[in-house]
Amino acid sequence: MDHVIHVTHPLVQHKLTIMRDKGTSTAVFRQLLREISLLLGYEVTRDLPVTTKTIETPLTDMEAPTLKGKKLALISILRAGNGLLDGVLELIPSARVGFVGLYRDHDTLQPVQYYFKVPKDLPQRRVIAVDPMLATGNSSVKAIDLLKDAGAKDIKFLCLLAAPEGIARMKEAHPDVQIITAAIDEKLNDIGYIIPGLGDAGDRMFGTK
Repeated sequence: MDHVIHVTHPLVQHKLTIMRDKGTSTAVFRQLLREISLLLGYEVTRDLPVTTKTIETPLTDMEAPTLKGKKLALISILRAGNGLLDGVLELIPSARVGFVGLYRDHDTLQPVQYYFKVPKDLPQRRVIAVDPMLATGNSSVKAIDLLKDAGAKDIKFLCLLAAPEGIARMKEAHPDVQIITAAIDEKLNDIGYIIPGLGDAGDRMFGTK
């Protein structure tokens, strides 16, 4: 699947195993999500455009590599996206930040929008949308729809877990959006949760269940 990068780094997989364990505390879950997001952030930014500039080291002048173009835009798909956002923002502190508020109707499994606030000039920025779970794909597709309506052209989607159904849904709706994930799980259950998964990422992160 050319449109999916599966990050199999041993540290990522080890930390993810601890997060999956239902006995892992809220505090540990939150800390591990932050740590994994740093590692995933490395992968999602691997192909950022680079130019050079002249600098003076303590010994001599040199042409040194530096990021090219406008600063990145990190878009958190609320609420669980904030767990990934914090780690990636630590890696890229100068990034602009936006938020897409969506919740899933548990009867229809369709996304309902309640908030949208993103940086200006999205057409000139690399946009990284973050959400721990790519399950049915409905909320993710809706978020990408909204970002494209706001002008975004260069978009990547960063998640912790992905289900095959969600990957297929994203590819169908947005084949130009690359998915970066730490795991591709088996399937969805009959209420749209990823199996084996790790439960509701938002509830486990914030201790609300």
